[in-house]
Amino acid sequence: MKQTDICEAYTFDQEKVESLTKQINEHDMKKTSRIFKVLADEKRFTACYALTLTEELCVCDVANLLDASTATASHHLRTLHKQGLVKYRKEGKLVFYSLDDDHVKDVITLAMIHEREGKSDD
Repeated sequence: MKQTDICEAYTFDQEKVESLTKQINEHDMKKTSRIFKVLADEKRFTACYALTLTEELCVCDVANLLDASTATASHHLRTLHKQGLVKYRKEGKLVFYSLDDDHVKDVITLAMIHEREGKSDD
């Protein structure tokens, strides 16, 4: 069976590749790809998506939403916090999380729109 999704001849646009190589910062690619690695976990993505739908959630709310313990929810939220995706505030004995900024909300929302349009495979 012949593959149709690969080039049948090897050639490349050297000028284009050199221009792109100058524009792509390896350090930025590594740091940014970590964001997607963190969001690749279904539970963490769910927590972030829930935060696009509301201002903030208590760790206990997230635990119930994820059907997980508060320790597990806290672990996921700390991981998201380390990547700069969420922020938190403490109120008495409770900790409330929210998305760090609108860029995070945009990434999550666009991913959901893309999925709902049927553009990704299952």
